[in-house]
Amino acid sequence: MLIARSAALFVVAALFEIGGAWLVWQGVREHRGWAWIGAGVIALGLYGFVATLQPDAQFGRILAAYGGVFVAGSLAWGMVADNYRPDRWDVTGALICLAGMAVIMWAPRGR
Repeated sequence: MLIARSAALFVVAALFEIGGAWLVWQGVREHRGWAWIGAGVIALGLYGFVATLQPDAQFGRILAAYGGVFVAGSLAWGMVADNYRPDRWDVTGALICLAGMAVIMWAPRGR
């Protein structure tokens, strides 16, 4: 159950961080305005809060592992929001990052 909770928190964090960054991008680069930028800033703040809910208390471990989720999530977001089509190397790289995340977070440790 702990792994499922942790994985779900990573997904929620990714939605806030990637979504927030995308909103800021849209506000600035696509000239959609301050409301989009403001919504993005709020989402980015919520990402920071969600990261604190992880069951592991090690900041460095959580952020390092989240990096793998960020990579895969960014590609998925691009597919949904911007019609981006990753090639096999994008997918391979994302899978390697997710494997690294799983090792960092859930490898058995002698505690």
